Amino acid sequence: MFGASIDPTGTRFGLWAPGRSTAAVEIEGHGNFPLISGGNGAFEGHVPGIGAGARYKFRLDDGPLVPDLASRWQPDGNDGASVVVDSNFVRTDSDWTGPDAADQVIYELHIGTFTREGTWQAAREKLAALKALGVTILQVMPVGTFKGAFGWGYDTTLPYAPFAPYGTPDDMRAFIDAAHGLGIGVILDVVYNHVGLGDHFRAYSEQFFTSRHESEWGASFNFDDYDNGAAAVREFVIGNARYWIEAFHLDGLRLDAVQALVDDSAEHIVVAITRAVRDAASPRKSYVVVENQPQERRMIEPQDQGGVGVDAMYSDDFQHAVRVAATGHNDFYYRDYLGTPQELVSALKYGFLYQGQRSDMRDKAYGTYNLDTPARHFVHFLENHDQVANSATGARLSALMSPARLRAITALLLLGPQTPCLFQGQEFGSTRPFFYFFGIAGEDAGNVAKGRLESVRNFPSVQDPVMEEQMALPADPETFARSKLDWAEADRNTGMLMLHRDLLALRRTDASFSQRTDRRIDGAVLGEHALVLRYLTPEPEGHRLLVLNLGRDLPMSVVAEPLMAPPDASGWQLEWSSEHPDYGGAGRRPIDPQGFWILPSDCALVLTPKA
Repeated sequence: MFGASIDPTGTRFGLWAPGRSTAAVEIEGHGNFPLISGGNGAFEGHVPGIGAGARYKFRLDDGPLVPDLASRWQPDGNDGASVVVDSNFVRTDSDWTGPDAADQVIYELHIGTFTREGTWQAAREKLAALKALGVTILQVMPVGTFKGAFGWGYDTTLPYAPFAPYGTPDDMRAFIDAAHGLGIGVILDVVYNHVGLGDHFRAYSEQFFTSRHESEWGASFNFDDYDNGAAAVREFVIGNARYWIEAFHLDGLRLDAVQALVDDSAEHIVVAITRAVRDAASPRKSYVVVENQPQERRMIEPQDQGGVGVDAMYSDDFQHAVRVAATGHNDFYYRDYLGTPQELVSALKYGFLYQGQRSDMRDKAYGTYNLDTPARHFVHFLENHDQVANSATGARLSALMSPARLRAITALLLLGPQTPCLFQGQEFGSTRPFFYFFGIAGEDAGNVAKGRLESVRNFPSVQDPVMEEQMALPADPETFARSKLDWAEADRNTGMLMLHRDLLALRRTDASFSQRTDRRIDGAVLGEHALVLRYLTPEPEGHRLLVLNLGRDLPMSVVAEPLMAPPDASGWQLEWSSEHPDYGGAGRRPIDPQGFWILPSDCALVLTPKA
């Protein structure tokens, strides 16, 4: 029903505009062609001789020309002409089988700021470096067309059309194909919970939007009012999910804020989208991850057991607890966390900290039961686009703590039992800020800036008038430019890069850290700022200790904690230290767990049984 599809003799155009009497497609250089009503708001027509590259718009009744809502390409932006695209692409990934659900390492990136050029082609040149790092899945921030010259992408207006400044649709396909050639999967962040500024949906029909439910971000799709076109709207959205998988060979999706996808249908829209992704990818494997603020267990439960059936959920709890532990600040939404060693142990054992207890920030119960949920179903992170930009300065962790402390908490992330996710540049300790940016103009720009300021003013430090004056404006091109990675830092910060590579190699090669094994995780508090995480396996030689201290040097003369006991009489030996000189550390102090020793400040250690 939606969009332009090429066949051997021409192109078929389709749209949905209930309440409209007539529809036509106007093709540049070819003229105006009426579309035939098929009933229930559907219009369709075939135009012989039209192929790839043809530029067109639709006219509904006697209204203005509008872009195709399912346009595959918008080279002139949100309001420009749509372009017919041939999805045939010579791929080289026929042997690619898709990502497994376990033992993944995710890397989030924004195409526009990942490189100085901000294009698919430039990002493709960095794939070998990400492979060497140990990344297995790239999570690309939204690329559907949006209003403006630059932006995060979460204000999508034309969801089928890759954002033109990043390159052509074939550039995107080439990036994915090259990633597959290196054994790296690619998933796309998609936004189905609201429609962005400058959308054209209302030119077609108000029935695209719900009047039953409200969203904090703007107009939301109608997923459940079937008397007013919900079936067609669901087809549009589910079709978009399928399109990314089929036409681009993407390996899955990251679904943004699914708690805002309100749907009272017998089959929830997230269930339908997840099934569509699986079907479209088959026989390849696929990976679907969700952002879900209520932390609902049903998200990861199988569909045949009444669940949604996604592979994983993001856990803000881990990031919040570690951030408080490492920085000491717990204002605004961090106030539900103290950053204690017990919080860190519990987050690593159970994925979520809040599983139905009261949250002070929300003043109600938060989360659902997940005590027995396997670790692969949680994605943990220290940085992502939101958590970096949700501040006045967009500062990265490298600017908020000492290098030693950053190295120590990195070990907790990369060797923790959950699936780790890195944010672009984190691996080399990027010092470039990452701001909220949205390149629009006029009144919209002012409203966005005002809304952003009101949001971050919940952090008391931002209420300083001088800080408010110094905040980067979202619409300023300089805000966007300052958010671009400086890849020269990767050459300068070799120690941090080596730390990440070594930790991910250890995770990949040591079966005790694998999510596929019969390991069991336990943990304990060793001191006011120290903890131990133990990996227990059926074989004693597979036991591992991950020890972390974010406080002062801790004397370990007497440790009445059985998790510190060696699995047999052989004792423990030091396998890895975050203070290795190659990482920029102060050096590895002698460790003798069978005698008196010091657990250094701001340090993480891995201990293995002696041979």
